[in-house]
Amino acid sequence: MSTPPLPRWAEIGLVPVINLTLALLVSGAVIAMLGEDPIKALGVMLKGAFVYPGSLGYTLYYATNFIFTGLAVTVAYQVMLFNIGGEGQAYIGGLGAGLVGLALGGVLPGVVVIPLAIVGAALFGAAWALIPAYLQAYRGSHIVITTIMFNFIGAGLMVSLLGGPMMRAGQMSPESEVMDASTHLLSMQELLALIGIEIAGSPLNLSFPLALLACVFVWYLIWRSKLGYRMRAIGHSEPAAAYAGIRIPHMIILTMAISGGLAGMMSVNEILGVHHKIVMNFTAGYGFTGIAVALMGRNHPVGIVMASLLFGAIYQGGAELDFEFQSITREMVLVIQGLIILFSGALVYMINRPLARLLAAVLPARVEGEGGRS
Repeated sequence: MSTPPLPRWAEIGLVPVINLTLALLVSGAVIAMLGEDPIKALGVMLKGAFVYPGSLGYTLYYATNFIFTGLAVTVAYQVMLFNIGGEGQAYIGGLGAGLVGLALGGVLPGVVVIPLAIVGAALFGAAWALIPAYLQAYRGSHIVITTIMFNFIGAGLMVSLLGGPMMRAGQMSPESEVMDASTHLLSMQELLALIGIEIAGSPLNLSFPLALLACVFVWYLIWRSKLGYRMRAIGHSEPAAAYAGIRIPHMIILTMAISGGLAGMMSVNEILGVHHKIVMNFTAGYGFTGIAVALMGRNHPVGIVMASLLFGAIYQGGAELDFEFQSITREMVLVIQGLIILFSGALVYMINRPLARLLAAVLPARVEGEGGRS
């Protein structure tokens, strides 16, 4: 007897909640083995992510990076491509944003330089994705392998540049010169202060609304445009799409360029919004976490925003655990974060089959009806 299909409402809403609950239970067991109270630790995480002064700003700052990298994975997934190269594409995107800011900052007004730097980040990220896309489309190289390899190539390139010709004069740290103040994105604290609203300081800046605009763009692209229809057609059946006249290699390259551009725009948050210079390893694993964000968000912009908020809260709240508990070190916080990523990302479909059987037994008529309409 075949397993009944999982209702859409359960796949979108119930499965992520169950996976998150399982991750928290396992994390709680780890904390208990350390001799600490899991309930108290959860309270510290929530307060650290949403309650303490400035904590919400830090949570949204992390979420901004995850939104961009999650959207990058989602766009590529529409044509059944698994883009693992978001880390490298964001890194090279930072090079694009930084070069524009360093070259034009102080020469042109900030209202001109900042949009150009954003475009530079997107173009450099897209360009870094084009080579793996070409190899996939015309040479049959697997996109997973090539994008992973290009993460390392990108990291090596940035080390060479920041440790050599782009290194700031008069110091040994591998970083570029500081960009002109006109290129700095306004922080949300500064922006809200202009209208008389005072909030605690945090790295949150105007790249957060930019990330939300990117969500709207991706939603329109995938579900409201002809290009998105072609992408989804390839994802459902590549032979049928080819029979309908869709140029598969062309679509692979175009989709990966859009995906890489979105990943590259993650660097706007870090380079223009926080560091104001190109620094080593500013991506900090956000590209890889974006894969889990896309999986947990079911490759939909709304779901990606919600999953990004969750992972942002985990990053910010997890840091508070290290401060509040002596036995919970930074390494243990990473273990807890990894468990949540594991259950929410890698094991995201683990419970689908048993849950579908359970719902079929409890709600047989509804499940069968929805299965008949799919």
